[in-house]
Amino acid sequence: MSTHAKRERLLLADLLEAAGPEAPTLCEGWLTRDLAAHVVVRERRPDAAGGTLIPALRTRLERVQSEYLGKPYEELLQLIRTGPPKMSPFGLKQFDEAANTTEFYIHAEDVRRAQPDWTARDLDTVFADSLWSRLERTARLMGRKSPVGLVLRRPDGRTAVAHRGAPVVTVTGEPGELTLFLSGRQSSADVSLDGDKEAVAKVMDAKLGI
Repeated sequence: MSTHAKRERLLLADLLEAAGPEAPTLCEGWLTRDLAAHVVVRERRPDAAGGTLIPALRTRLERVQSEYLGKPYEELLQLIRTGPPKMSPFGLKQFDEAANTTEFYIHAEDVRRAQPDWTARDLDTVFADSLWSRLERTARLMGRKSPVGLVLRRPDGRTAVAHRGAPVVTVTGEPGELTLFLSGRQSSADVSLDGDKEAVAKVMDAKLGI
């Protein structure tokens, strides 16, 4: 049976192919070509990929990213579809599932929702629960920059605390939408926010995510 990560990988590649290399994405300053190169570098060049989090590696990451941007778009898409090299930890099914399920879901929506004719995607219950379980584990990390208290709530009432503090803003939505919200795509997520008006405005402008 295909894993969630494998399914989202192929969906992302299909969306990138359909959009073409010069289409907008939700990632500020990135076209689809930039996003495709990012995905490939993240899996295939661990010596540079750390630059997203480690300032000392940022220059190396920019150089490697630029090298991959120079490759034909079709080649980048094929590298995404075929996945990482055999020796990469991403090649291990369990690691791939843990590291890429949310990553590929978010980037697929980065492509989908940047298009003017995008339509909402109905996630199956198993996948939605999978995204929620990941949110529960990473909410504190992704919400650490929230300027106010932040609570995530599913429509069924289950909650996860993303940031402790006062006042508190409660964000209600399906797991996929909460995932997008907490990853810094607040304005593109279909959620409702409850709380003080000023606090809500601060959360909407906050730099959430890793």
